Amino acid sequence: MGDPHRSCGVVVIARNEGERLLRCLDSIARHAGTPVVYVDSGSTDGSVEAARARGAHVVELDVSRPFTAARGRNAGFEALRATRSPLAFVQFVDGDCELAPGWLETAERYLADHPDVAVVFGRRRERHPDASPWNRCADVEWDGVPGEADACGGDAMLRVSVFEAVGGYDATLIAGEEPELCQRIRATGARVVRLADEMTLHDAALLRFGQWWRRQARSGHAYAETTWRHRDAPDPRRARQLRSVLFWAGALPALALSLALPTRGASLLLLAAWAWPWRGLYRATRRLRSAADARLYASACLIGKFAELQGIATFAWNRGVRGRATGLIEYKGAERPEARRP
Repeated sequence: MGDPHRSCGVVVIARNEGERLLRCLDSIARHAGTPVVYVDSGSTDGSVEAARARGAHVVELDVSRPFTAARGRNAGFEALRATRSPLAFVQFVDGDCELAPGWLETAERYLADHPDVAVVFGRRRERHPDASPWNRCADVEWDGVPGEADACGGDAMLRVSVFEAVGGYDATLIAGEEPELCQRIRATGARVVRLADEMTLHDAALLRFGQWWRRQARSGHAYAETTWRHRDAPDPRRARQLRSVLFWAGALPALALSLALPTRGASLLLLAAWAWPWRGLYRATRRLRSAADARLYASACLIGKFAELQGIATFAWNRGVRGRATGLIEYKGAERPEARRP
């Protein structure tokens, strides 16, 4: 399993990532002496065999239970914990990402030097940002100002003691498990920090508008579900995101359209108010990116609010009417969200 003096290990989760997974595992191998656990969620492309051939400890999830990224990460951590002691830090990596050279050492050193920090993450970049507007939007989304953060993404290094103390990821969440975990971690007084250092190279493969739409719908579902689960003490940031979607994609268009006939179309001028959130998104993005990137991202985010509203409605329908949890909402394939029993 590698150098016994190393205090961190890596958990990789994936399903049918093919060459992306191989690049991921090879990038970890460059960090000599790092133990790796690969968690597979029912791949049919030979991922399990390929991971074993590269020396990873493989965990195959039981296909009789619903797959979630959170469930996979928890299973990987348990396997890593069982085979690696002592273990101070754990790096989670999605199988469509590659670790940047030196990242593990940087993150491990930062956590060792800052005992009040429980989560640290760096810059995630898109491998092919120019392949499509949606890949470009993903690259913009990963960008951010270094410093204190509310939440991390799927790639991050966590302090094991804190991760265990809060009970790990919520394995029943189909999306938004990282912000939900960070909310519980911050409630303990521990900090989440973004570094300027390069962390991972991501291959989103968002080549079609439909993929971007499903991805945004999944985000909307996450806003609704995590806010509902923590309704007694909601995360202010998630609550704001939820209210924003409900107003800009729901209430405002509904009001404008419902009054269109009695006002002879004058009420449609209310839709000009969309310029306000667009301007805010543009200005925030422009601090880090080009004007072209800022225009694209602001426009995509505004359109994406309607997809997020769809995700919120899916959660409300499945939870409130059907009494069931929503199945995975995946954007890389053609899968559609289904309801499943909790």
